[in-house]
Amino acid sequence: MLRLLVVGGFVVALEVLCRTGVISKLVLIAPSEMAIHLFGILSSRKADADILESLTNVMLAVLLSVVGGFAIGAFIHSFPRLRRAIDPFLASYYALPFFAFYPLFIVLFGLGRGAIVAIGVLFGIVAMIISTLTAFDRIPRALVRTASAYRMGPVEAALRVKLPSAIPFLFTGFKLAIAYAFIGVIAAEFIMATSGLGYSISYAFNNFDNGTMYGLMLFVIVLVTAVNAVFHTIERRLLRRWGR
Repeated sequence: MLRLLVVGGFVVALEVLCRTGVISKLVLIAPSEMAIHLFGILSSRKADADILESLTNVMLAVLLSVVGGFAIGAFIHSFPRLRRAIDPFLASYYALPFFAFYPLFIVLFGLGRGAIVAIGVLFGIVAMIISTLTAFDRIPRALVRTASAYRMGPVEAALRVKLPSAIPFLFTGFKLAIAYAFIGVIAAEFIMATSGLGYSISYAFNNFDNGTMYGLMLFVIVLVTAVNAVFHTIERRLLRRWGR
């Protein structure tokens, strides 16, 4: 309830500032106008192809980030010395300018979906790796010793013991991977795509079409918030069950 009040208060304040002219319409339109423009875009179905394109790219990036991040995190967790060596890199990873690599990705994957998904994976995978390491650190040692007593290998122990026990704590990585994948994909579509939500937002910006630009931005914000809210609810239920 407090979260809703804070967000609602911010939206109301922004509406008042835009309506009273404190914030110019050339800079930002009122949230109600954003909603009206978004409704018009969705009802006219003119952005359906771009929405489908971006959501497909995001889903691929999230899938690769989650699966790859879990696999890499489980591998790193099995080798403490390797983890100590990699920890400083993981801590400073998001300071890297990922978009500096986009010419390389264009060479490797072309101007199609591959390069855009690759940037989305670069954004999301390390969040999942860090979440996996943190989740595995919270596994009771008795379970790890049980896996050793049954002579399980690293892969078998990760899938049969560590993963079931760590799932409630892995949802943080899921949520961050989704958010970062959206950021990476939408931003990549700004500079290397001819379709998708990022391209449409960039096109509207270059043509001073604030209604379309802010309407599509509102769509992305609402969609990511809704997805994260669903995962947050599932995460809380799993944590309560795990506690019992």
